[in-house]
Amino acid sequence: MTKAMTMIDTTQVNTMPKSAINHAKVQANNVSSDKAAFMQHSRVSQFSQSGFTLIEIMVVIVILAILAGLVVPKVVGQSDKARVKTTETALATVSNALDMYKVDNSRYPTTAQGLEALTTPPADAKNYPDGGYIKGGYPTDGWENEMQYVSPGSEGRPYDLFSLGADGQQGGEGQDADIYAQL
Repeated sequence: MTKAMTMIDTTQVNTMPKSAINHAKVQANNVSSDKAAFMQHSRVSQFSQSGFTLIEIMVVIVILAILAGLVVPKVVGQSDKARVKTTETALATVSNALDMYKVDNSRYPTTAQGLEALTTPPADAKNYPDGGYIKGGYPTDGWENEMQYVSPGSEGRPYDLFSLGADGQQGGEGQDADIYAQL
């Protein structure tokens, strides 16, 4: 009897009829296809629900406008300040070159000789270095205008070296004001 029991334990006995097995498989397939259809429908509804509302978009636009209102004026003002600083630096460079010219030649260039005397030797120059006093030509101001040179200068100065400012005209105020070299 133990032999018979062992045989029954190891052999699988299927007591369910074949029609019931097929019906159970069809139901399992229907459940899994219904579940897949539900998942797909929930994804579609999830995507159709996503996006921004008009109020959210308006809030972002208002925030960007406030930031632009704070930042833009500061950035625009820096450009003008940089041009003035560039002009002041260029005037100091040319002024130093004029001082070197005087050391070598015992006088500053005349108004007629102008700043060209710093890049091309005048006929009456006693000592003139190879390449001139300013390599590559003399610099322009921050607005790409030529600098003005007058010798002798006004108010007892040996020369006047200045930029006409943004407008390129004598006089003016603000960015259009003339900028003079500090002697």
